[in-house]
Amino acid sequence: MTIHRPGLPEDLPPGEELWARWALLAAVEATTEEEERTSGYRTGIWIDEDGLHWDDSGCTWWVMSRTAPGRFVLYGEDESSGVKWHNPPVDMLAGGPDWLPYEELRDRLEGYELGCVYWYEDGSWARAPYPDSLADDGLDCGMSRFVDRDRVLGELTDHIDGTVAGPSADTLLADAEAHRLQPQQLLRRLRGVTPDHGPRDLSAVARALGLAGLTVRLGT
Repeated sequence: MTIHRPGLPEDLPPGEELWARWALLAAVEATTEEEERTSGYRTGIWIDEDGLHWDDSGCTWWVMSRTAPGRFVLYGEDESSGVKWHNPPVDMLAGGPDWLPYEELRDRLEGYELGCVYWYEDGSWARAPYPDSLADDGLDCGMSRFVDRDRVLGELTDHIDGTVAGPSADTLLADAEAHRLQPQQLLRRLRGVTPDHGPRDLSAVARALGLAGLTVRLGT
């Protein structure tokens, strides 16, 4: 799936699908040790009470929060974004609905930390209008990892034990996207170690899946 530069709302999959892809990858990488760190000291991808996070502690950071059934906000920054340096300034919150986390977003704006904001409701994404002279808002470099389903499937496959019978990685991903994932089916199929040779923490994986709500469809 192609993401334009700057991004367009229609470049993003439905909010529930984007949430599920990101959350599934965060879950299979979850560990108890990382759960106990505060967000400011974590890197990689994870889920907590505030939502989904992606932070490489350098070039990119992102948050996706579910504010109500069928409502999501996606915000963050990649170093490729030119929004906060654009002249004249871009109002990233223009046209935003009243349910956005404005206190958090304005704090980020005041600290020159924010590169773009997208919001989702009534089945579609939206963002503030951009001037024609804006070259990039960072959405492509920041979110392609989760927007491109093939990339998500490839990452998930790296965690699957091919010697254990059960649903394929594609089926597990589809079930997660439909919010009907059976946790035990995934847990049985995970390798005993992570791709970087760390021990698999199945308890943390199960907790992350529960926090993500992937076993039931959002809004039901």
